[in-house]
Amino acid sequence: MASTRRKAAYAAAASAAATDGPVGFAQRVGSIPRMVRDVMSGRFDGIGRGRLLIMLLAAVYIVSPIDLLPEAFLTLPGMIDDAGIAAWLIAALFGATTAYRHWESGRVDSPTVDDPRVVPGEVLHP
Repeated sequence: MASTRRKAAYAAAASAAATDGPVGFAQRVGSIPRMVRDVMSGRFDGIGRGRLLIMLLAAVYIVSPIDLLPEAFLTLPGMIDDAGIAAWLIAALFGATTAYRHWESGRVDSPTVDDPRVVPGEVLHP
């Protein structure tokens, strides 16, 4: 089952990279400051301030020398916990920037990040 999930994650990442490319990635990264500003001002409600705070704390944890499982003593587990948090942060940012860019462009079909029933994605045509 984990192998199936891993393959699905790789396929989703490859699809996103092929769709967005380097320019799309740069646009996503460039939209993060605008998204933070619009969330804090209350204009964009696709993600909450709490989720934004958790994303910030995850970024601080990744770059911080203080870890729950330090790499100096527990090499492999110490790197795995950072990698897991980094993977979650990338996925969360990808979903949040997707929702924000839909909202920013004025589309009404924008996915809601906090709704557990909604899975953001794209329809793939053969």
